[in-house]
Amino acid sequence: MNRLRSKLELALIATAFLTACGTPGVPLPPSLELARPVNDLRAVRKGAQVFLTWSAPTETTDRHNIRKGGPTEICRSMDTAMDECGSPVAKLAFEKALGVKNGSRKREMSYTDQLPRNLQVEHATSNLSYAVSVLNPYGRSAGLSNQVQVPAAPTLAPPADFKAQLTADGVQLRWGPVPATAEISGIRYAYRIYRREQKTNKDSLAAEVPVGSESSGALDRGFEWEKTYDYRATVVTFIAQAGVMDQQVEGDDTASVRVVAHDVFPPKTPSGLQAVFSGPGQKPFIDLVWSPNGESDLAGYNVYRHEQGGQAAKLNSEIVKAPVFRDNAVLPGRQYFYSITAVDVPGNESRRSEEATETVPAQ
Repeated sequence: MNRLRSKLELALIATAFLTACGTPGVPLPPSLELARPVNDLRAVRKGAQVFLTWSAPTETTDRHNIRKGGPTEICRSMDTAMDECGSPVAKLAFEKALGVKNGSRKREMSYTDQLPRNLQVEHATSNLSYAVSVLNPYGRSAGLSNQVQVPAAPTLAPPADFKAQLTADGVQLRWGPVPATAEISGIRYAYRIYRREQKTNKDSLAAEVPVGSESSGALDRGFEWEKTYDYRATVVTFIAQAGVMDQQVEGDDTASVRVVAHDVFPPKTPSGLQAVFSGPGQKPFIDLVWSPNGESDLAGYNVYRHEQGGQAAKLNSEIVKAPVFRDNAVLPGRQYFYSITAVDVPGNESRRSEEATETVPAQ
């Protein structure tokens, strides 16, 4: 019995010893160095160029850091989604990811695809699909990236001789017509003008006019006085789609034109001035009334008076807010001539209105 117990103890000790020392497991296969597929490909089209951007992968599909890499293929097809890259439009040489972003290595990659004119015309109402495929040093890939689409429609050159000029009514926009182009079913064009405020760099739509219309200009009233703006024009292509909103793609821009919206323009001259005497049984006075001005930045009015052969003098010490005024400083037997001006918030004063005259009877 004691001998059996001793053998069991030896067996347990041997087992524990072997367990502590460890035993070799199944050997791991070597990494294939296949980069994880890109999942954040983005595409923006402007004119004949498609700008692609994405984050370069930093890990392989088996979660190892990429030590060796191959080129990145730029893939493009018409309309349909791609199962494979086929014939890439370009190959970008491998570069190791550099820099740190949000705690992990991340580097932005980009490529600009130049679209041939014949491709745009022949596939005017179609879409272009893009993907990228990152290869390993042996030319193998773990698959395509996410796929993105842009319209293939043709774009037109920007209008010539674009001008923006500040006037009292707004910013007057002018441009020359684009050259005539062959009509394509389902395609229409429009001039589009943007206004960008200098301080904020924020774009706003200033005007949009169909190409082919008689108008070659527009008036922008959407700006604010005492600010600086840059205006630019482009031609936008609209692609009709049944049952959904039209797709659109913009052509190249004109050079920007700067406008400093400094208000040096006076309001319109007031009109409809009338002068009425009133005084029997009381101290005499003359009431003035006129048609109100409609400017949004109107501050008020000034009232001027003179006698026959004299120089006009301003009667009010402060701006008159409403289109009425009472002149209490009149004398019996005198004839008075009155005129009105309008004043805006920046202090610009209009020309004087037509005169109205009234006589105070002699006592």
